Amino acid sequence: MRIALFGTSADPPTAGHQIILEWLSCHFDLVAAWAAENPFKSHQAALSHRVAMLELVIEDISFPRHNIYLEQDLSSLRSLETLDRAKQRWGNQVSYTLVVGSDLLQQLPRWYRSQDLLQQVELLVVPRPGYIIDEASLSGVKHLGAKIAIASLIGLDVSSTAYREHGDLQALIPSVANYIQQQHLYKCQDESSKERIHTC
Repeated sequence: MRIALFGTSADPPTAGHQIILEWLSCHFDLVAAWAAENPFKSHQAALSHRVAMLELVIEDISFPRHNIYLEQDLSSLRSLETLDRAKQRWGNQVSYTLVVGSDLLQQLPRWYRSQDLLQQVELLVVPRPGYIIDEASLSGVKHLGAKIAIASLIGLDVSSTAYREHGDLQALIPSVANYIQQQHLYKCQDESSKERIHTC
C-alpha cells in the first residue's frame, strides 16, 4: 500500500492544491491531507479555518477514486511526528511518500531531524511555477538520504499569497471563496467588500 502524506500550510488552500490532490489520487492508494502550521512563516487565518477550507477543497473533488481523506490528527509542527502518527495509524509495512512543493526544497534541510525523516519516507517534489528545481537544492536533500521523485505535474500558476495580497479570486474554488467572505478572513476580502458597498 502506498500512502501520500500531503500537509499544507496554505493560507488559504487554492485551486492549485486541489489539482495536486487530484493528481495524487491517481498515483497513490490513499492520500492523507491535513492543514499545517509552518514554523517558518506567519499565518493570517487560524488553523481551524484553514482546516475547514481544506475540507471544502477535498469535498469539491468529483473523482472516480474516493481515496483522499482529511486526516487532521496527523498535523504537527514537526513532520517526523506526523510520520510517527501515520505509522501508528497504518503500520510500518506501508510505503509513505512525503509530498512537498518545490518552494520547500531549500528549507527542508532545516526541518526538525530532517535526516531521520527523509530516510523513512520517499520524497515527492511537486513543481511550482516560479520555483526552479535546481541541482544544488536536490543534492542538499539527497545528502540527507532522501529518495526523491519529481511529480509529472505542472501546477496552476496561482498562490495563496497572490490571493492575500491582491485578492486574486482565480486562485480559489467557489466554495472556499464563499467561506472566506462569510467568515471575513482576509484583509483583501474586507477591502473588496468595502469597495462594492462604496460603488452601490
